[in-house]
Amino acid sequence: MKSFKTMLMAAALVAPGALLAGVSHAQVGGVAVVDPDGAVGNSNAWKTAASQLQTTYKATLDQAEARRQAIAAEIQPLVTKAQADQKANVPQAQLQTQLQAIQAKEQTGNAELQRITMPYARARAYAIEQIQGQLKAAIDAAATRKKASIVLGPNDVVHLEPAGDLTADVTTELNRLVPSVSIAPPANWQPGQQGGAPAAAAPANTKAPQGR
Repeated sequence: MKSFKTMLMAAALVAPGALLAGVSHAQVGGVAVVDPDGAVGNSNAWKTAASQLQTTYKATLDQAEARRQAIAAEIQPLVTKAQADQKANVPQAQLQTQLQAIQAKEQTGNAELQRITMPYARARAYAIEQIQGQLKAAIDAAATRKKASIVLGPNDVVHLEPAGDLTADVTTELNRLVPSVSIAPPANWQPGQQGGAPAAAAPANTKAPQGR
């Protein structure tokens, strides 16, 4: 009969590193890291919702983009004149007046763009909040599967082994917990009403416009 030591040696010869590899993929030493925004942004529910938003609100986004370009065209001559006057050493008070006029136009323009894109922004926030409502459960499930007792955010880490990153695992859990979301918020819905969602920003890696 083979001794226990002999069996271990044989296993190592047949599959070098197999035992250690199994351990390293199964657990992360008790500490793991997750990027919540990345997990939400890579979820199937958000990718589908983002595509639906682009289609449903295309006219709104096109209108906002056209207006943004028009506002920029209105402001640019003022900026050019202010720059020229600065080089010509006009009085500081005059430059300050010009700067205030430019800032006022920018603020008015931004407020107008926000009004135009409000339906899109509201629908986008509703879709994201539905996914974020399952984020804690997804993180808990991923941490349990990887045997991580402590989960940190990406900004708290200076070094990370690949096995310690739970982001993809959390995305997998989100795909299970919330396979799809609606982009049609109820008439009386306001951001923050879903409940149970941890504080997290909107996905930044989805290439969805922020209001264009």
